[in-house]
Amino acid sequence: MKIIAALWNTLKRPPVHISLGVIIIVSFLAGIIFWGGFNTAMEVTNTEKFCVSCHEMENNVYQELQQTVHWSNRSGVRAICSDCHVPHNWTDKIARKMQASKEVWGAIFGTIDTPEKFEAKRLELAQHEWARFKANGSQECRNCHDYDSMDWSEMSDEARRFMEPAAERGQSCVDCHKGIAHQLPQQMGSVDPLLAGLVREATSVSLDEGETYYSAKSVDLYTDAERTEQAGVLQVATEVNVLETQGESVKLEIAAWRKEKGFGRVLYEDFGQNISSAVLDKDIAQDGAMIETHQSDVVDELTGLPWGQVSVTLWAEKGAYLGNREALWETAGQTYRDACSVCHTEPAPEHFDANTWPAMFSGMVGFTNMSAPTQELVLKYLQMHSSDFVDAAH
Repeated sequence: MKIIAALWNTLKRPPVHISLGVIIIVSFLAGIIFWGGFNTAMEVTNTEKFCVSCHEMENNVYQELQQTVHWSNRSGVRAICSDCHVPHNWTDKIARKMQASKEVWGAIFGTIDTPEKFEAKRLELAQHEWARFKANGSQECRNCHDYDSMDWSEMSDEARRFMEPAAERGQSCVDCHKGIAHQLPQQMGSVDPLLAGLVREATSVSLDEGETYYSAKSVDLYTDAERTEQAGVLQVATEVNVLETQGESVKLEIAAWRKEKGFGRVLYEDFGQNISSAVLDKDIAQDGAMIETHQSDVVDELTGLPWGQVSVTLWAEKGAYLGNREALWETAGQTYRDACSVCHTEPAPEHFDANTWPAMFSGMVGFTNMSAPTQELVLKYLQMHSSDFVDAAH
């Protein structure tokens, strides 16, 4: 009681100008007003109207959002910008607002004020958001799409096959659902940095006549050293024998098998296996001067089709070949594991045979962001490491 009485006496004791009690009460009221004003301002910055008030957002991502299920759907539930891009819990929200100061700076100085500038920065901007979603387990998605509330029986078989394992691992939604509300960056379909590094390495490889090399990328084939008459395409990771070099061109011998029904345009790695090595133009495939046959009418018992063993000699560009395939396989294997393991446990390459892999891979690759050249390399890696080439798999 004495402490309370002393505190009361202190509060009511008049100082020189104003009582301490009045100061505390005024400060408390001022704090309430400030806090209310601060939160009101915060909520204003979370509105859709505020988010699209700059033309950078209005003319780009806002237009894309309106074409997606998050804008219009049978349930009538719409997600606005802040639902996905502003954390709901208070501390993370404040941190995100502080980060947004960079966006204000960008708006002032026109960092993305034209469609061209925006597209050039789209990948960088997307990567920042993907990293944030990855770090918090896609919490903003889960505010609406909670694993515990999902009814697996209402899903399609395909969706359930991916979603149930994801739920068991507590997987981040953005691992599989990039591009669900906005367009994916164009750069994602162009250059794979791992494969690009191998292609750069190939430019410095010195080619010796009579030696064997492997293509680090797909290259055009020609009938002449000047490379004026195109003859087809040599595909990635194909074994070639260097016969001659001339300026920036190299004469290659490609040993392969092909099916003898039809034009025989596709050259394959081995008998009875659909592992593509090259695709020839129709006229070249039928030109006996270009193609030497070593065996013919070797029947594949599984399909009943006759195959022939051939070699073709054509010209191509220099600077696209490696001394072995190990680096190519290492890159392909790492890409396969990284791209596929985010959705499910990826099948081991030897789980299927070489002729089964193309259909299996085609069904999976649509869920990844692999570029076309990377897809070609990864498929060849899977085929060349399939059960047909692994003794333990039999």
